[in-house]
Amino acid sequence: MTVLESIKLSTTFLEKKGVESPRANAELLLAEVLNCKRLELYLSFDKPLKENEINDYREFLRKRGMRIPLQYILGYVDFYGYKFFVDENVLIPRPETELLVEQIIIDNSNKNKLRILDIGSGCGNISIVLADKLINSDVIGIDISEGAIIVSEKNRDRLLKKENLNFIKFDILNDDVENLGKFDLVVSNPPYISLNDYNELEPELKNYEPKISLTDDSDGLTFYKKIISVSKQLLNTNGQIYFEIAKDQHNFINELMIENGFSNLKITKDYSGVERIIKGELL
Repeated sequence: MTVLESIKLSTTFLEKKGVESPRANAELLLAEVLNCKRLELYLSFDKPLKENEINDYREFLRKRGMRIPLQYILGYVDFYGYKFFVDENVLIPRPETELLVEQIIIDNSNKNKLRILDIGSGCGNISIVLADKLINSDVIGIDISEGAIIVSEKNRDRLLKKENLNFIKFDILNDDVENLGKFDLVVSNPPYISLNDYNELEPELKNYEPKISLTDDSDGLTFYKKIISVSKQLLNTNGQIYFEIAKDQHNFINELMIENGFSNLKITKDYSGVERIIKGELL
């Protein structure tokens, strides 16, 4: 079986399984098996696959046909130019979160020695990029999941061997935030999907990504309410807070931030025109 034949057959298989972008998935999985870049497949369409390659590819396709996310099968995801290890303990970083990171870097590139708190740090993608891009920053990532802390530390040790970045197991809803200290900047991409919307998610998310990273089992606003309510305990004077938010949450969160003393609020839309990032300053 040649590269092209295998791609065509696997594309049809994945399409029947309801996988979105089946051709791209088929090509990315085969590129992983052949240890090459996806574009290199187009230069090797007539190359026959070895038996072990066919077997490895079939196993990948079997998992993808079960709707296991592509990134979990590959074991990594590209985020902001970095390759992060991911597994079922952590949410898979999305392109929208790159906008959040980009906004923070643009706003703070001329600042020095920022102390940053990343609430719900997951695989460590936000924390690691900020620790690398914002010179002399001191970053702490917190997450309730022990599995997520292990993944984030693995990514830190592989991508960024600096002393200015640490991950701590911490429950922001129940633990005492006074133990964390004060920060110049707080960022969070919390579980913001309402329970009703969670029940309608695609199998990749609902069946495989960690539920605690997706929904608060309520209206999707629990973490915003809590973080904003303790913001004066967490932030230094002129401290900043950045949130990634879900569709149609911006008005409620904007009003809540104003009620709690935030000013200079700014809302940024994502690639689809959805209000996705909200920033405020606590003067």
